[in-house]
Amino acid sequence: MAGRVAQVALPLCQAENYELVHVECFGRDREVIVRVFADKPGGITLEDCVYISRQLGDLIDVHIENMGSYRLEVSSPGPNRPLNKKEDFYRFAGRRVKIETREAIDGQRKFTGVLEKVNEDSVLVGVDGKKVEISDLQISKAILAGD
Repeated sequence: MAGRVAQVALPLCQAENYELVHVECFGRDREVIVRVFADKPGGITLEDCVYISRQLGDLIDVHIENMGSYRLEVSSPGPNRPLNKKEDFYRFAGRRVKIETREAIDGQRKFTGVLEKVNEDSVLVGVDGKKVEISDLQISKAILAGD
């Protein structure tokens, strides 16, 4: 369902100069909660979130059949912003990140450190004075760690 919502949200965000960062959906009681994280240069405001929510709610109602009862939440990605696209890694090079891998690297699956370099198919993270190269295919989750 998150993929269908993202397909509807992406053109809206692009047309209004917002970045669609992430969409997630999960059920609670008989209602689906749809969370949309958006951003823009300089940060997203409460007014931006209200605007996106109103527009997107109408689009979901029109374009997604069998959506059922849902609650739409639109917010900033916050200080622990997910890094989902390769462009995100380039954009936030030099910042602290938390990365979880699909398989252990030197006996470890969770890494927190500075995103030092972004290669074509991997990233280099400085962790406790060591450099760890992580293949893009091994990354299961990546977020900014905050400063």
